[in-house]
Amino acid sequence: MSTSPKKVVLWSKTGCHFCGEVKAFLTSRNQPFENIEVEGNDVLRDVLEVKYGIRHVPVIEVGGEGKFEALLEPDLEKLAALLAHPDEAAAV
Repeated sequence: MSTSPKKVVLWSKTGCHFCGEVKAFLTSRNQPFENIEVEGNDVLRDVLEVKYGIRHVPVIEVGGEGKFEALLEPDLEKLAALLAHPDEAAAV
């Protein structure tokens, strides 16, 4: 049984050190991601505030098959765990 790769959406802004770290981490793992640039676009920050109660970046959304989980801090260990195959975490 093959699982489709996880979809990653990164909310970031130009010049954000933590955003750059997350981009480098995803790139080093050959993990495709969609980048949503919030610089100069307060409407996008409004979206973050409605969804998560925050206006800061980076926010990393990871998911697939209609279910997404968000990291509201640039925690690369948690990100790596979210990117792991669900079979690895669910094996009993």
